[in-house]
Amino acid sequence: MSGATVGPPPRVLGIVLNYDGRDLTLATLGSLLGLEHGALDLLVVDNGSTDGSDAAVAERFPQVRRLRTETNLGISGGLNLGFRVGLEEGYDFLMPMNNDIEVAPDLLTELLRAAGRAADIGCVGPKCYYFYGERDRLWSAGGQLRFREAVTRERGMGELDRGQYDDEREVDYVNGALMLIRREAMLATGLWDPVYGVSVEDADWCVRMKRAGFRCWYAPRARLWHMVSPTTGGYRPARTFRTGRSTAIFVRRYARPLDWLRWCFWIAAAFPAALARELPRRNAAAVVAKYRGFWAGLREPLPEPPPPTPGGPR
Repeated sequence: MSGATVGPPPRVLGIVLNYDGRDLTLATLGSLLGLEHGALDLLVVDNGSTDGSDAAVAERFPQVRRLRTETNLGISGGLNLGFRVGLEEGYDFLMPMNNDIEVAPDLLTELLRAAGRAADIGCVGPKCYYFYGERDRLWSAGGQLRFREAVTRERGMGELDRGQYDDEREVDYVNGALMLIRREAMLATGLWDPVYGVSVEDADWCVRMKRAGFRCWYAPRARLWHMVSPTTGGYRPARTFRTGRSTAIFVRRYARPLDWLRWCFWIAAAFPAALARELPRRNAAAVVAKYRGFWAGLREPLPEPPPPTPGGPR
């Protein structure tokens, strides 16, 4: 017997962001309540829904905490409400996630195990599969950043999982479908930036976190299945405008001169290719909207990101 003292398990606040996704959110909560971790609390942030989501969660899962806004604050704005709760109440880890996922029962155990490897691992992400179709087809095995028409890329997207991404390792960023964030990393980095409406907010926070001295980590033994954007839609004008705008803001914030050249080259090259792909689908408006979004993101004022809050409440 070693005589070593084993402390209490780390406290984790899981933050589910919902906007008019009642049935998705209920299914996700049912999956999360099966996680094998006794110190997990769940908080649903209802981002101004009008479909009765908040009442449905209260009725089906009275043990789940709820926080409701009257208007949609966007992804970052909604999640920041949950982050503030977690920081003020002294949670060791914050776990933001989408409302369209199914998790393996040991997901949180594996994420915490990976986070325990080193104190400078600021956030950890799982291996993500597509929910529909072949259940072993990968959606993301950690994120990569590059200066192209889309600044984020998911490793392994579309590939069947044959163990080719089973190496636990540092990655460029962790996708916001679900990530486990160390309290100290959130305090040192600051909250998520509300300047991003939809997309890239997770990558932006990871870049800022790395600049604060932490690492992004991929834990392949932690697994989830993602329904992939049923709430925000696919390649449609409203969404492509927002992703284009967010991409341009990210480029303005982080691109060096050579990165700017790469980005301009790729968005010029991608335009005719995207039109050729979408014209037969009668969806050219989505391509045009994305480039309108690029232009909007380049022109509008760029505020400073949220500041760090060192020594915050515990």
